[in-house]
Amino acid sequence: MADSPYARMTREVLAEIEIGKTAISRATSIVMVAGFILTIVGVPFVQHVIEIRAGFLKSGSWVWPKAYEIVNYPRRAWRELIDPANGSFLDRLQAANGLLIRGLQSYEDALEDDSFIARSALPHAQALTAEFLGLGNEQVYLGRDSWLFYEPDVTYLTGPGFLSSTWQRSRFQSTEESGRPIQPDPRKAIIEFRDQLQARGIRLIIMPVPVKPMIEPEFLSRAYAELSPVSLQNPSYGNFLESLDRAGVEYVDVSKALVETKRLTRRPQFLRTDTHWTPDAMERSAGLLAEKIRTLDSPEPDSRSLLKRTTQTIEGLGDIVAMLKLPATSRLYPKETVSIRPVTDESGTPWSPHERAEILVLGDSFFNIFSSAEMGWGASAGFVEQLSYRLGRPLDAILRNDGGAFATRELLGQELARGRDRLDGKKLVIWEFAVRELATGNWDFVPMKVPARPPKDFLALASGERDIVQAVIKSFGSIPRPGATPYKDFLTAFHIGEIGGDPAKEAVVYLQTMKDQELTSAARLRPGDAVSLELTSWTDAEPRYGAINRSELNDQNLLLEEPNFAELSP
Repeated sequence: MADSPYARMTREVLAEIEIGKTAISRATSIVMVAGFILTIVGVPFVQHVIEIRAGFLKSGSWVWPKAYEIVNYPRRAWRELIDPANGSFLDRLQAANGLLIRGLQSYEDALEDDSFIARSALPHAQALTAEFLGLGNEQVYLGRDSWLFYEPDVTYLTGPGFLSSTWQRSRFQSTEESGRPIQPDPRKAIIEFRDQLQARGIRLIIMPVPVKPMIEPEFLSRAYAELSPVSLQNPSYGNFLESLDRAGVEYVDVSKALVETKRLTRRPQFLRTDTHWTPDAMERSAGLLAEKIRTLDSPEPDSRSLLKRTTQTIEGLGDIVAMLKLPATSRLYPKETVSIRPVTDESGTPWSPHERAEILVLGDSFFNIFSSAEMGWGASAGFVEQLSYRLGRPLDAILRNDGGAFATRELLGQELARGRDRLDGKKLVIWEFAVRELATGNWDFVPMKVPARPPKDFLALASGERDIVQAVIKSFGSIPRPGATPYKDFLTAFHIGEIGGDPAKEAVVYLQTMKDQELTSAARLRPGDAVSLELTSWTDAEPRYGAINRSELNDQNLLLEEPNFAELSP
């Protein structure tokens, strides 16, 4: 058979023969080009109009849109590069490069979060893909039967061992958004903290709390649907516990107990649409910790601490739903109903921590859930309340959502550095953190020292005081990204100066930069902005805001200053 004439043709010639020539009229081409230009120019133009209008409504003057903040980052990086305080040229270059990278990432995130297209279209697109395609987003996995899972929890189980040399090396070479270097080995931080406490005659018990996919894997994968309740774990967890045993570190692991409780009761131990456990699982864990404490040489129950519990029904929607960014009208994930048991004293006053108690509890959101009303699951019924009730004695507590590997130790260290010895009279410290922190947390070391002299004097209001001040923003901690965290509220530390026009007068304040997963006006403040702030004592604000996730200033000296709580004043 003779060769086909097509066999000797190139692919380009064949394509031209098969496709032919497409004829487009001049009018059609003009319309298509005009539509393309209108699309790429119209979106940023409308965004400019929205931001400029919002600026006029807020301050009555011209406000540059956020897109132009890009010019600030090279200038800040250059200041880092030429600052001799940053060390050698290589150190300065690294500091400048790190600041520039973090700044550009923050810039991109801010543009995405403030985009009117994203705000108006993304929720509805997410609702459609979740309902019909079963797709979540970068933070959320959609499980079976309307169960939701937090991506870092799943990654903790499916990722490499957190003690593997590869994982440790990769994390050691990274930094937090604030620029703080990461110390990835939890064993070193735990043993150092134990030694710090032991030097003062204080014992330590650590409590790693299991995460949702460990206990409820059948709602994430059908592979576990026909199996008896199982507890999954990161490959390095066994080695981690062995290291603690060799070092003589006391710990309570409740994972197996929760799996056994699930097997006996046939009830889930975690909330369907939340990252946290159920009230029953929390109380079971509190009971196990109470048993552990009783086996130690710890104080006897205080007969004067007479506590009582009541029962309350709470209806709530989980924190993972908020991360999906669904429309407010979405009914894809209905609310859950739980029964909590708030703890009060004899007079009915809600339970509160006692700083002079002999036991101090450090904990994250697993201890705040059912305790902090801002989390949406009731109040005064959390882990520390239940532990206090079971032990029959008062407890001291430092709790903060997220960052259990570092945050509460940092808060304790700050208390000591400011001259308030929170460890005075303590005999036992409980340190709780979610197990995912073993793989993702920063296990940096924290000094636990009380200074011989108090730090220099900054403006710090006393309890009951209020003041309205004019000031200039000097620096601030990280700003949250809505939907990137399971917590709906966030505080950011700000360093303010030139208070009342006095160049020497400064202060550290906390401003709420996110509320109900929406950025506030304070989140748009930048260094050099003149502001009017209504200040109150942090002592007065802490009972309400102290447990909320927050960022600190990236300056060790400023961390020693007594903070205030602030709100923007009109």
